[in-house]
Amino acid sequence: MRIIAIDYGTKRTGIAVTDPLQIIASGLCTVNTPELLPFLQKYTATEPIEAFVIGEPKRMNNEASDVEVQIQKFIQKLQEAFPTIPIHRYDERFTSKLAFKAMIDSGLKKKQRQNKALIDEISATIILQEFLSGRK
Repeated sequence: MRIIAIDYGTKRTGIAVTDPLQIIASGLCTVNTPELLPFLQKYTATEPIEAFVIGEPKRMNNEASDVEVQIQKFIQKLQEAFPTIPIHRYDERFTSKLAFKAMIDSGLKKKQRQNKALIDEISATIILQEFLSGRK
């Protein structure tokens, strides 16, 4: 069964997923946030999911970020839609910076690095990979 990571944003949400053996995290896509729940319902209809991992944005002083209110509302809807699938939170403080660095390191051109949807997807992948590493 797979694990899905969600890098929730008010406009766009990055999604990453593990392989069925939960060894490797890969970027899946970025969806417009209003379409997130329908996307997940469609995806889980064809792929068995063990858990959701949702990024937890915090400020440097450990306070919750402004988007946390919307994330909590989304988590409520997610729990209602998938009552049997556990939801984990993961500190995502540096994932956008790490995603941007990964894009530079992989040789993406400046125009490609400005693609915010790609940054969101890579951020979700980093959240998921770090979550997997923490479980070992």
